[in-house]
Amino acid sequence: MLKVIKNDGENYREFDLTDLIKNSWIKLVNPNSEELIAVSGATGAPLDFLKAPLDEEERSRIELEEEHILVLTDIPVMYNETNYDTLPLGIILTQDYLITVCLRDNPVLTEFSPISCRSFNTAKKTRFVFQILYKSATYFLKYLRQINRRTDQIEVDLRKSLKNQEIFQLMDLQKGLTYFTSSLRSNGVVMDRLLRLRSNSQAQHLIKMYEEDEDLLEDVIIENNQAIQMVEMYTNILSSMTDAFASIISNNLNMVMKFLASMTIILAVPTMIASFWGMNVNVPFMNYPYGFLIVSLMAVGVAGVSAFLLWKKNMF
Repeated sequence: MLKVIKNDGENYREFDLTDLIKNSWIKLVNPNSEELIAVSGATGAPLDFLKAPLDEEERSRIELEEEHILVLTDIPVMYNETNYDTLPLGIILTQDYLITVCLRDNPVLTEFSPISCRSFNTAKKTRFVFQILYKSATYFLKYLRQINRRTDQIEVDLRKSLKNQEIFQLMDLQKGLTYFTSSLRSNGVVMDRLLRLRSNSQAQHLIKMYEEDEDLLEDVIIENNQAIQMVEMYTNILSSMTDAFASIISNNLNMVMKFLASMTIILAVPTMIASFWGMNVNVPFMNYPYGFLIVSLMAVGVAGVSAFLLWKKNMF
């Protein structure tokens, strides 16, 4: 998908690449090779810069050339309530354009829409980059809070569960937190380098930082550091919970097995008595009119005594 967007804080417009004008935002989502070549030809952006974010394993970094800057960062994605991951997002800055490249549509870039047109300006490219990074950091925090709430729900279910489904969900959440940890640390390095670019003469004509822009970038760094602290805390909690609830499930299963063993013992006594009186030999009470009732009461009584003794030994 290819979109060309121009927004000055008041007027949000979308148009074709053939009508490209200065200070536009070119948004590429899972682009094909024809779209990449067309954008590269229209903007002069290096083709390898445009292809880099399409590799899911690409690491976060900044690459500088004379007329182009590639800011490669990781953004969070949520597939379902227990599956979280990160994807590379490439931001290419040229003298006249800002280009974003990602493998799939994501809520970070969706935030910059006609509804929120007053909150960003594609002509202020440096500030727009920092706003994208800020949105990414806020979504990390949002997903971390969702993971925490989901963990609390799983904890309630696990207290009375004998199944492994909840453990598997915790493992999925723990895997997502591992991805978040790696991505947030890499993003932190990228943001620190962006902050240092203000004194880099090679990049000053592409990234022009004013005081408000520096304040915004510092806010992004603070949000990113907060997300790192949260993800480390939740990782430790999940790791402890996984071990603890694995033991709880095993203990719950042992309690069920203990109950079933006790019931087997209790039922074995009347079964044995019934087996004795079912033999084809002379047995007590065989000619007595109430013999069956006596034997039945005897079996029930012995079973009751057995149940009482097992209860006293805490076998129920």
